[in-house]
Amino acid sequence: MDGISLLLVEDNVLNQKLIFLTLSKYGFKIDVANNGKEALDKLKVKSYDIILMDLMMPVMDGLEATRNIRKRDQETGNRNIIIGLTANTYDADRDKCLKEGMDEYMSKPFDIDVFKEIIAQFDFQIN
Repeated sequence: MDGISLLLVEDNVLNQKLIFLTLSKYGFKIDVANNGKEALDKLKVKSYDIILMDLMMPVMDGLEATRNIRKRDQETGNRNIIIGLTANTYDADRDKCLKEGMDEYMSKPFDIDVFKEIIAQFDFQIN
């Protein structure tokens, strides 16, 4: 499925470029936010199929942003798919992500094969 819209919420410029270039090859339409506050601002004017959310960022971290997005989802009746992204690989981090409202979690460095498996759970397919 080409043309999946994705909001990449990541403060590290190198990670932004790597993920952006990787996903662009698969036809994703990608916007980038440098922190959770920027993500919330972008969500006010545009909707996305998937949000790829780093956990640790300045200004507003991924967990706080996710809580805010879930509040907004309740008001609008829509539910954004949020995939947490972190350098930590602890089971406790995954549990925390899911408890805070994320739909799934993946560790860095970004792995396109893992990402494909995760989004397939939500009926998104890429080649």
